[in-house]
Amino acid sequence: MHISRSFLGSSKVKAAGLLAAGALALTACGGGAPAPAASSSGSVSLINAGKLTVCSDIPYEPFEYQKDGKIVGFDIDIANELAKDLNAELNIVDSSFEAIETGTALTGCDVSISSISITDTRKNVMDFSDPYLNDDLTLVASEASGITNIDSAKGKKVGVQQATTGAAYAKDKGIDAQQFEDTGLLVQALKAGTIDAALGNQSVLGYAIKDDSKFKRVENYATGEKLGISIKKGNTAMAEKVNATLKRLTDDGTLKKLETTYFGEAAK
Repeated sequence: MHISRSFLGSSKVKAAGLLAAGALALTACGGGAPAPAASSSGSVSLINAGKLTVCSDIPYEPFEYQKDGKIVGFDIDIANELAKDLNAELNIVDSSFEAIETGTALTGCDVSISSISITDTRKNVMDFSDPYLNDDLTLVASEASGITNIDSAKGKKVGVQQATTGAAYAKDKGIDAQQFEDTGLLVQALKAGTIDAALGNQSVLGYAIKDDSKFKRVENYATGEKLGISIKKGNTAMAEKVNATLKRLTDDGTLKKLETTYFGEAAK
């Protein structure tokens, strides 16, 4: 698992023909016969009539993954809400993150929802929704470590994933952190007690410890990383629909509930 999708792409490689053929499209929700795109989504044109086709890089827990034969996750819950607002059936296409971050995925999907950090480079090739999650950094430590903030972590065994914002932040703060190739190894080391703390994105580390009382998030750091839904350049009608759904989920408290469910506590 890659801590920040601002910096790292997906570790797996998928077939290049996946998007064009749509052979691996997976239906994530049903709910009756789909209506034609023109009548179900108003001014929004859908690639497949009556279906909202969403590209996502699966698995990337807790954003998108398979459980009991179904595709679930934080992003998927949002995708379901968007499909509902469009009166369309949700169809998930499993794509490589390389295709998603370069905008290539949008040739075969209406939107991409896959823990995508909003960056200036990506804005050159795709449009973004309003941010739906602030994915800043957090310091996670064992209760027994005595770590209460970044300063008290100095001299302790702190782990980070290499080539991420967490690694850069630790270095800037004078912490000689142990580098791990991926988040899975980082979390394993934390839970095995070979490191005292881990520094990385709130979404990933919060999810890793949310059901383990031996660990806590001791401090959060605002780095400005925000996640958004990517939309084909110039598709203002879709952007308006997506933003309307995100506003509804924010206003009625649904987004906060989802953050607590998947990350252990609402992101700051």
